[in-house]
Amino acid sequence: MKLTKKSHSCVRLEKDGRTLVLDPGGFSEADAAVGADAILVTHEHGDHFDEGRLRAAMEADPATEIWTLKAVADQLAAAFPGRVHTVGHGDTFTAAGFDVQVHGELHAVIHPDIPRITNVGYLIDGGKVFHPGDALTVPDHPVETLMLPVMAPWNKISEVIDYVREVKPRRAYDIHDALLTDLARPIYDRQIGALGGAEHLRLAAGGSADV
Repeated sequence: MKLTKKSHSCVRLEKDGRTLVLDPGGFSEADAAVGADAILVTHEHGDHFDEGRLRAAMEADPATEIWTLKAVADQLAAAFPGRVHTVGHGDTFTAAGFDVQVHGELHAVIHPDIPRITNVGYLIDGGKVFHPGDALTVPDHPVETLMLPVMAPWNKISEVIDYVREVKPRRAYDIHDALLTDLARPIYDRQIGALGGAEHLRLAAGGSADV
């Protein structure tokens, strides 16, 4: 499986000539979802869900389908009958040849005064890759490659480190990093790498790795 990091939390997975894209939001490239056979969206926040990007991808290829939670599906389903699928915690499905399990229900707490929204994570091909969206969800399944939300308004580095320790992946690649400056990256790299207990890796936007 080829993993390509796009900007912020967007990831492209390629296998057997097919492409699965996760979270092509407003902080990712304008064409992040173009060419996808299937798209997964973790939640409705604009840095993960950009309606215009998804509509463009769906209109460009009538075979493209989306799997997401109800809050996002409700905004797209009427325009693309039969191509937008609503999922929730515990669901399993196949998208573009990838086996997917859904884990989690709620976005992490940003502040007690801000109501929590729904959020789901996606476990791909039996644990090859796990993308948690905006939550520190621990799936009940071993994870080889964890897409790690490294910096967000809702987390701090101690929580990020403890999350890696709890999931126990073979490796963790940074996502949710658009707000992390180059000046701060070495601090995160050093501390997560030293304390997380797993190989900690980072790809520049557009960079790829085999997983």
